Amino acid sequence: MRPSDESRRAQGAREHEFDAFYAASVGRLIGQLYAMTGDLAEAQDVVQEAFVRAWERRAELDLDGAPEAWVRTVAWRLAVSRWRRVRTALAFDRRQGPPPSVPPPEPHHVLLVQALRRIPEAQRRAVVLHHLCDLTVEQVAAEADCPIGTVKAHLSRGRAALARLLADTELDPRTTRLPEVRHG
Repeated sequence: MRPSDESRRAQGAREHEFDAFYAASVGRLIGQLYAMTGDLAEAQDVVQEAFVRAWERRAELDLDGAPEAWVRTVAWRLAVSRWRRVRTALAFDRRQGPPPSVPPPEPHHVLLVQALRRIPEAQRRAVVLHHLCDLTVEQVAAEADCPIGTVKAHLSRGRAALARLLADTELDPRTTRLPEVRHG
């Protein structure tokens, strides 16, 4: 059943009224929430979220009543909810204690990651899945949703590109014998 022309016009009029309400009050509400929260970005976020909720309820929202008060109240409640979530997360973080110290990456690891970043994404994904995640060519093909032959081509080209990029480094395959991962 299609809405009548009259109901479409009424809906269009409500949307136009809402747009006018938004344009007239968004700046003022952001200023008010900024004064309440002390954080301009937070004020902008919560006011926008409150307007989204008001838009979803625009048919019930009485634009002749106090819609600005409704949006301001929703925005304030959103800000308070965010503060509570942050406070809870911080309390949880404090209970966990400081994170364990992590040693810096080995120089050969840094070289490998830099080289991997320089090869095309499809080749990089195939090389990582096959050689670092120990997946078979068939498993890589299934995960990448591509033919086995394509995976083999990506692996071949990726290994060749890495060999070029790692030439004359401590990971040069011509001078270094690192253990190879064999797949069945």
